[in-house]
Amino acid sequence: MENTILGIHHITAIAGDAKRNFNFYSNILGLRFIKKTVNFDDPGTYHFYFGDEIGSAGTILTFFPWGDAIPQGRRGSGMATEIGYSVPKGSLEKWVARFEKYNVIYNKPAEKFGQRYLTFLDPDGLKLELYEVETDDRKPWETDEVKADIATRGFHNVTITLNDITGTAGVLTDIFGYKLAGQESNRYRYTTDTVNAAAIVDLVELKDEKRGHVANGTVHHVAFRVKNDEILMHFREKVAASGLQITPQIDRNYFHSLYFREPGGVLFEIATDNPGFTVDEKLEDLGKGLKLPAQYESRREEIEAHLAPLN
Repeated sequence: MENTILGIHHITAIAGDAKRNFNFYSNILGLRFIKKTVNFDDPGTYHFYFGDEIGSAGTILTFFPWGDAIPQGRRGSGMATEIGYSVPKGSLEKWVARFEKYNVIYNKPAEKFGQRYLTFLDPDGLKLELYEVETDDRKPWETDEVKADIATRGFHNVTITLNDITGTAGVLTDIFGYKLAGQESNRYRYTTDTVNAAAIVDLVELKDEKRGHVANGTVHHVAFRVKNDEILMHFREKVAASGLQITPQIDRNYFHSLYFREPGGVLFEIATDNPGFTVDEKLEDLGKGLKLPAQYESRREEIEAHLAPLN
């Protein structure tokens, strides 16, 4: 099998109130809640996963909802600052109406690289965008209010803001196999042709931008996709050979991962397709039960008592 990066696997962000986060993404944005578990390093807090019906790579947005005591983050250099979703052409006006109905903060539709897009903020201030895409064959998840004519198909792109894009661009091109596809002002668009969607990384260069602060309402890390463990370890060798520090392989129950901080300061992950989200729940039951990493199962009663109810 060819050793390639297959676009974005998932993106993980930080939120405050768990119930508010759950309601926004499952009810207002209309994503499927595919997994309710806890943080591997902090079992007293949730780890939420949202995506399409099966939790396909390229659709998975995850959150650490750390509660309202967590300080507010700040978008800035050295971090992923915008998450872009793909939506059907002609759907932005319907999204505007929906955001008006639910008091979601948004900007008027604009255009980047010839595509219309709509910027909005989630309740914690996380910046997201909806891009109208001519063709996206990914099957949408539908809810009572969010039907296929407007539903998200998964990620379109992620935007990373940097004081200098050189080192980050080198990781994308020399290690991950991306190519520079276009430039608009200080925005550089990198794409991979190994997949048809979730294939875009935009680098925005702002020389004087202050360093961002990763906390509530910001992106924690961006994960890139590989097919299996063999290819994962191939990329571990490539990253290490470039002089960057990278972790050993880590089992995250639903995928296997490596982590490294790219030269611009953003935490990158490389994650496998295997074993997937049905490893501990049937497809029809995804997101219904609290799934704990094996090391915390003996503490289930204590952990459940501490976590806030979502209903």
